[in-house]
Amino acid sequence: MTWNFLLELFWFDRSVPLRRKRSAFEIEDLPGLWRIHWQLGKTIILSTFYTRIDQACILWGAISTLIFATAQFLAIDWQIQAFLWSGLSLVGTLSMAKLSQCWRTIKPLKDVIDAWVILMLVGITLTDLSIFLSWGELMARLCPLWLGINAIGYLFTGIRIRSRAFAWIGGLSFLAIALLPYVGGWEFLTTGLVTGVSALLIAELQWDSGDVCAHLKRLER
Repeated sequence: MTWNFLLELFWFDRSVPLRRKRSAFEIEDLPGLWRIHWQLGKTIILSTFYTRIDQACILWGAISTLIFATAQFLAIDWQIQAFLWSGLSLVGTLSMAKLSQCWRTIKPLKDVIDAWVILMLVGITLTDLSIFLSWGELMARLCPLWLGINAIGYLFTGIRIRSRAFAWIGGLSFLAIALLPYVGGWEFLTTGLVTGVSALLIAELQWDSGDVCAHLKRLER
């Protein structure tokens, strides 16, 4: 209890880790911000926003779900998949870096973005080597590999920006690795759902961020 209190007090933000975005207008104007506000009369149907970080998460959520769902359900040659998904993943990585460019002025976020780019490139390289060089042991562990990359990325993000939301999602990704032996032949689908849903949760919900987001005003137009 004492250690938990100290971590809460001196390191992690004590706000609610994840909460619903209340309004499209609860955040100041930022470069590339999407605001969605649907209203009929006085009834608000949907009011939310997506920063460029959110947009990058949506992109990665869609890409990872597509890749692992295809591996699960379609009998496509592994080398063809490697070419297709490596290209798509590289496009996703470059797009993420582009979308996040203006956020790099905030040091913790710069470190996080750089870490994710490195993790993605390491994952793509190891995956391609396992397929083209027939590294059977690694090929059989592609799902744990990518869940591990996911977990490390979220945990690093959680520590760097003092966010319990990211740290918990990283922990859940490690838990998913432990549960993979129990999902039978559904490892790829499980991996795609865990990685995809994790990214979409971060995009759709408002997460705690220590005092990092207190510096967002420097990103205003």
